[in-house]
Amino acid sequence: MLASNLDKNKYKNICLIDTNAKLAPKIKVSGGAKCNITNELVSSKNYLGDRNFVKELLEKFSKDDLLTFLNKNGVFPKINPKIVKGTYFCNSSQDVIDMFTKLTTHIKKYLNTTVLDVEFNNHYKIKTDTKLIEAKKLVVASGGLSYAMLGASSIAFDIAKKFGHTIEKLEPALVGFTVQKEQFWFKNLSGLSAPVHTFVEGKTFEGSLLFAHKGCSGPVILTTSLYWKKGKIAIDFLPKKKLESFLTGNKIISTALPLPKRFMQEFLASVELEDKSISKLTNEDKEKLKRLKYYEFPPAGNFGYTKAEVTKGGVNTDEIDHNSFESLKQKDLYFIGECLDITGELGGFNFQIAFSEAFVCAKELNKYRPIKDE
Repeated sequence: MLASNLDKNKYKNICLIDTNAKLAPKIKVSGGAKCNITNELVSSKNYLGDRNFVKELLEKFSKDDLLTFLNKNGVFPKINPKIVKGTYFCNSSQDVIDMFTKLTTHIKKYLNTTVLDVEFNNHYKIKTDTKLIEAKKLVVASGGLSYAMLGASSIAFDIAKKFGHTIEKLEPALVGFTVQKEQFWFKNLSGLSAPVHTFVEGKTFEGSLLFAHKGCSGPVILTTSLYWKKGKIAIDFLPKKKLESFLTGNKIISTALPLPKRFMQEFLASVELEDKSISKLTNEDKEKLKRLKYYEFPPAGNFGYTKAEVTKGGVNTDEIDHNSFESLKQKDLYFIGECLDITGELGGFNFQIAFSEAFVCAKELNKYRPIKDE
């Protein structure tokens, strides 16, 4: 990915194989077509996976290194915290695609080409739907299972398994939740968003929740989904506010509380509480209202790979050389990107780690041999 930082003549024998007709369709749609490329607050704590490995990676190629690289190549991201705190967005995703197009003009590209299988006999034979490509070294950076319409497939995991790698459980991540019958009232609020705090597996996140016709989504829910393990999550619908401060006076509940009336009506119905005067609340009524501060429930599931931003799980990183990304089970085979068992939260963290991995791998791959077509 970052080979252009080195002598281009060393890379005249590289080829890129992509199932898509154009480069980088996933970059194209990322960040609302503005590419959320890194985060001011990035650290190993923002990742699911081997955090010591992540820490090493971020030290080798940091957020500042990435920004320097981008600026040098005419891309100038800026922080826009409206979606996730600290997130850097580009002016346009196309700026990043144009950058890569320019930096890879010396690389042979096989677009609209699907890899079917890979064999090894002194060198790699990559079988595609159009031709056979032979290579001394093979870097697998084909992503995960999310967004099949953008060319995602299981090929990275198929290759890894063929050469003896362990694949940690694959699941959709950065994805919305479907809900159980008790939370069907969420569906009645489809299109409504609200700032909330979420709690999952001992972690707390803040951001916008979006009610959807299947359940709930929005930035804070997407990050929450990364850590969810089929148990319960909880939501604070009154973040940074004390419920007790609103339980005085004679206003009716839905008017007294600083939440959309539409939301309050659905919530009150769900807990079987009449929308009555605050002054008439019993202790039992107040206990029901406390659920606004910690609404705990088990999601039914998630929206699946077609809606997931990323795939969590993947190639076990204990089986990868941390200094080169070469397989410890198969020589001259490398895995980088989403296919590895490292997944970041929403907010530029996954692009950052992909760049860091690519940098480390590219430093190692400084000698290439010719690639032949048959």
